[in-house]
Amino acid sequence: MTRFVGAASALVTPFRDDVLDESALRELTERQLAAGMDFVVPCGTTGESPVLSVDEHARVVEVVVSQVRHRVPVLAGAGANSTKKTIELSRRCQDAGADGLLLVCPYYNKPSQAGLVAHFRAVLDAVPLPAVLYDIPARTGISIEFGTYEALAEIAAVVGVKEASGNILAAQRIVARYGDRFDVLSGDDALTLGMMAVGAVGLISVAGNLLPGPVAEVVHRVAKGELAQARALHQRLLPIHEALFAETNPSPIKAALAAQGLIAPELRLPLVWPTEATRRRLEEVLEASEFRP
Repeated sequence: MTRFVGAASALVTPFRDDVLDESALRELTERQLAAGMDFVVPCGTTGESPVLSVDEHARVVEVVVSQVRHRVPVLAGAGANSTKKTIELSRRCQDAGADGLLLVCPYYNKPSQAGLVAHFRAVLDAVPLPAVLYDIPARTGISIEFGTYEALAEIAAVVGVKEASGNILAAQRIVARYGDRFDVLSGDDALTLGMMAVGAVGLISVAGNLLPGPVAEVVHRVAKGELAQARALHQRLLPIHEALFAETNPSPIKAALAAQGLIAPELRLPLVWPTEATRRRLEEVLEASEFRP
């Protein structure tokens, strides 16, 4: 079964005149592969998945799959707060050629822990692709409690967890108890080093959209045991990580990419373009750094 290990970026979805910019998406995807990313993740939070139609969602995955051409795995975001819609999105991602599914906890309706298990089981019974579960309580209002992983571990298609609670202790406990059952991935650029130190095997990044090479290098150096080098590089990237989360993701990362001419300066409501202060901070941090997109 496909594993999703190492470095990846949660790709932005570029728009031009409110339509998917397929050319820009292909170029962004190719930049990831050229920089040594280990897999790619379209249609996650950073890809503005909640504001994509089902057809748009499927087309994003199709474009990325066709650009990747089996060089690395494609882990497609397919989560929604309706189990029926999640199944529909998952089927469309499967039809588009995705190698696996990134399934966020259902947001807003706040299911119980039993509801979470039932949701993931129903989706993966219907579409048994390898799945990485996505725990990000700041976005969803619900978290996967540690005890719930016992039941989730019984779902054969679950191969990993993207841990974005901001709690390294939580990641450590999951690795200690279930590390031989599924892979734990960091969902927070700034915590990558700490997460990997306690046993996470990779990262799904936001900053990697802009700086895929250095982001991948941190992950690869940790994996090779080169902790001092990884730490030094990670610390030099930290001001960029922090600036990219000065406002709600993906507003700052899209502004940074647009400033480099890599995408058009567009978001979909209810997200809006970041403030001038945030854009200026991004510009100053990048100018002061050694890294160039």
